[in-house]
Amino acid sequence: MQCPLLYRFRVIDRLPEQPSPAATRGTLVHAVLERLFDAPAAERTAPRARSLVPGQWDRLRAARPELAGLFAGDDGPDAEGERLARWLAEAETLVERWFTLEDPTRLEPAEREMFVEAELSSGLRLRGIIDRVDVAPSGDVRIVDYKTGKAPRPEYAGGALFQMKFYALVVWRLKGIVPRRLQLVYLGSGEVVTYDPVPADLEAVERKLHALWEAIRLATRTGDWRPRPSKLCGWCDHQAVCPEFGGTPPPYPLPVAPAASRDGEQGRMGATR
Repeated sequence: MQCPLLYRFRVIDRLPEQPSPAATRGTLVHAVLERLFDAPAAERTAPRARSLVPGQWDRLRAARPELAGLFAGDDGPDAEGERLARWLAEAETLVERWFTLEDPTRLEPAEREMFVEAELSSGLRLRGIIDRVDVAPSGDVRIVDYKTGKAPRPEYAGGALFQMKFYALVVWRLKGIVPRRLQLVYLGSGEVVTYDPVPADLEAVERKLHALWEAIRLATRTGDWRPRPSKLCGWCDHQAVCPEFGGTPPPYPLPVAPAASRDGEQGRMGATR
């Protein structure tokens, strides 16, 4: 929905992208908050959470070698070390802020980093990873997602809420339960945004996903992936091959066929953080 051409570059061409400090910090903070729940409730404190940051960074760096040069520059190893120290301190600040928004000593998540997958009646498969699932004694389900950025203004909140409704739809189709609450925890600004979905909401999301998938199928068959310029273009790694910036996309790697020649195929669609 953000940019069809970016979808092509990432999913079809699989062009490499440089890791960013902001996105990597989000991954690190998610790992810390997940691991904190391994401790008994009384030990889930802010100091303990902060103490997890260095170790989780070491684990993340070992699992992703491309992060080795994340803070490198032409100004030498001392400056690189200073940038890393500031970045780790920022991650610790985000982790600590979480304690002003939720009390982990009173939470016992039913699931953490939960992989979910469901197939719709059309054959379209939906999948994603949910940060946290809470289940109340009454059976009510709450889906929680951590965001390390700031909460958007209301007029721009649709994207994050759509992601949460996507998760709710998958859970509904998988378990037959409409989640009672969707909760976005914005650590960057210290805000919590909640939404209580109803079946009509999720049915509307399902219709939108089918329409989106049909658009993806059509573009896949025809090779017609168009850029959608926005303020987000400034953070895109693919400006050199984007027509909006005077670039030329690489040769299309898939065969181009008439739109009517591939009806009835199944597909998969996933949600990202």
